[in-house]
Amino acid sequence: MSEKRFVPVKAYTNLAFLNSRKARALRILSEYQEPESRFEELHIKDTIVIFGSARICSRENAQALLEKAKAEGGDVAAAEKKLEISQYYEDTRELSRRLTEWSKSLSGTERRFVICSGGGPGIMEAANRGASEAKGENIGLNISLPFEQNDNPYITRRLSFMFHYFFMRKFWFMYLAKAFVIMPGGFGTMDEFLEVVTLVQTLKIKKKVSITLFGKEYWEQILNFQPMIDFGTISPEDVDLFFKTDSVDEAYDHITAHLKDCLAHPSEDDDELHL
Repeated sequence: MSEKRFVPVKAYTNLAFLNSRKARALRILSEYQEPESRFEELHIKDTIVIFGSARICSRENAQALLEKAKAEGGDVAAAEKKLEISQYYEDTRELSRRLTEWSKSLSGTERRFVICSGGGPGIMEAANRGASEAKGENIGLNISLPFEQNDNPYITRRLSFMFHYFFMRKFWFMYLAKAFVIMPGGFGTMDEFLEVVTLVQTLKIKKKVSITLFGKEYWEQILNFQPMIDFGTISPEDVDLFFKTDSVDEAYDHITAHLKDCLAHPSEDDDELHL
C-alpha cells in the first residue's frame, strides 16, 4: 500500500506563512483592502469620529459602583469621581444620537455622516450606543490589546472591524472623517487628537474637517499650548484649529454647521488624505 501523497498548501492559505515576518506587508495591505471593500459595499463615505477614554462608564454603571463601594467599604471617593465623569459618557451618547438623527434627516443628497468610534468600551461605547439608539449605522474600529479593548455591543455588525496595526486603524479614522470629537481620555486619546491636529496643520489632511475638544475643565488642565506659542514652536493661530466646548448643544451646532458647509461647498480635497 503506497503512502499518502503529500499535498502542498497554497501560499494564501498557509497560516504559518501569513503570520510570519515575511508576510507583514500582506497583513498591512489586508488591513487596508478589507475595510475598504466593506466601506464601498455599504456606501460609507463620510464619518464623524469620536475619540475618548475606555474607562469612563455610563451613569447607571457608575451609580451602581458607588452604591457597592458604600455597602462594602470600598473606595468611595474614587467611585464618586467615576460617577462625576460619567457625565461625559452621557454627553457623548446624546451628541452621537442627535448627530445621527440629523444625518438621517438630510434630503437632496446621498451622503450620510456615520458615527465612528474605536469600537471599545467607555466613551467609544457611548458613541456607538447613541447612534444605535437613533437607529443609525455606526462603525467600530477596534484593535487587539492585552486589556480594555473589547468590542461593544452597539456597533453595526458589518461595520465592526478588528485591527492589529495602530497606524492602519488610524488611517481609517482619518480617511473618511469630516469631523472629529475628542472627549476626555488618556494617552491614546491624546495621541489621536495630536495626530489629527498635526495632519491638519501640516496639510496632510487638506479636506475640510472640524475638530471639537469636548470638556474644557478636563482638557484645560491637561493641555496648555500657551508655552509653545511663547517659545515660538507653534503659531498663535494653530490653537484655532480646534473648537473647545462643554456643551452638547454647542458641539452639535458647530459640527452640523461644518457638515452643512461640506455639502454646500464640496471641494476636490473633501475626500483626500495626503499620506
